[in-house]
Amino acid sequence: MRARLGSFAFAIGVVIAAALAAFLSTRYAFRVDVSAAQRASLAPQSRDLLHALTGPVDVVSYASRSGNLREVIANFVARYRAEKPDIALRFVDPEADPAAMRERGVRVDGELEISYGGRSERLKFLSEREFSNALLRLSRGRTHVVAFLAGAGERKPDGDANADVGQFGKLLAEQGVRAVPLVLGTGAAVPDNTDLVVIANPRVALDAGVVAALVDWIDGGGALLWLTEPGENAGLEALANVLSVRALPGTVVDGAGAAIGIGDPSFVAMSTYPPHAITRGFQLTTLLPQAAALAQLGAARWDVKPILRSGAQSWSESGAIPKSGEPTTIRYDENTDELRGPLDLGFALSRLSPRPDRREQRAAVIGDGDFLSNSFLGNGGNREFGQRLFNWLLADDALIEVPDRGAPDREIALSQGALGAIGLGFLVGLPALLVGLGGTIWWIRRRR
Repeated sequence: MRARLGSFAFAIGVVIAAALAAFLSTRYAFRVDVSAAQRASLAPQSRDLLHALTGPVDVVSYASRSGNLREVIANFVARYRAEKPDIALRFVDPEADPAAMRERGVRVDGELEISYGGRSERLKFLSEREFSNALLRLSRGRTHVVAFLAGAGERKPDGDANADVGQFGKLLAEQGVRAVPLVLGTGAAVPDNTDLVVIANPRVALDAGVVAALVDWIDGGGALLWLTEPGENAGLEALANVLSVRALPGTVVDGAGAAIGIGDPSFVAMSTYPPHAITRGFQLTTLLPQAAALAQLGAARWDVKPILRSGAQSWSESGAIPKSGEPTTIRYDENTDELRGPLDLGFALSRLSPRPDRREQRAAVIGDGDFLSNSFLGNGGNREFGQRLFNWLLADDALIEVPDRGAPDREIALSQGALGAIGLGFLVGLPALLVGLGGTIWWIRRRR
């Protein structure tokens, strides 16, 4: 009886201890990362950023209920919540109201919207580097002023027409960037509080005074984004000489577009990019409708780097281009001034600023403005590429470099002989070993 009572008391004690341990585990957490290179934890740079944030962070994930995408996102955000508990995560099912999702520009299952300090930013793919850098940009409280040149039929930053960039202007506003129209008259100058001037495809030639004001802005160390189009005649030859960049004649067409379902040959899709701070780690496809190729002038006064480049099957077409759905009859003619690809469609320019602060002066020239328009902003990675472009031009690109902490032993390289030996061992050796062990046990038991 004493032995039974002792065993019963011991069992009750074990159950009570387990219950207490379970209760304490809900109040206190202990986490140990034993993975190679600590890849299951945040990098020290991300942890330092989270500790510097003073307010709450809201994360909305537009992930469907099917599959395990929500679980993956929740586990990812949990790493950040372990360092900063006031990060709130909320899921919205995009399939519940597809029209509302399209209106908000949500086109990727699992897309994230991060909000902090009254500003927000979107992410289309999940990684620690992208998530931490989005938080870093949102934590910078200064409001940038971007002046869009107006008065000559340019794209409006607040317009709703298909050719305008109103949707991108809203994205800039969410990130703390104020887009304002800029009308330059005779003798006028760009205001001193302007951080960036954007020339978005003027429809008529600009007055000489306006061009002179733009050249003065560049010579004074200002930042500039010039969006041009094939055959555009905006009277900006003087500006092109200052930037050491010019647009080539013709419209770039790409024969590789048909392989990915693009019916219009004048739509150039790019998924690989020349190395630059703007394109580092960028994996989305950028779509440029009817772009002009660019060339660098001989006597360059800038450090000119390409950031957009067409493929080997592209060329600059000087003739008429059939519309989408029409039979494609164009072909490269080497007897004309047409140039075979790869062709540069975007340049990033930098040099030492002439201003007293001696900072880096930045400018960019893109051979297309449609990729930021309301009609094409949602295609591929156009929105994200435009966001990267503006961040760089506004010198808002001091990003967190998360080191590669992949496991060093994720792959095993075996020769054909080693693979054959392993296969022979599993198919012949292991069954023979089991048969031999069984026979040995049978023989020993029979002799007893």
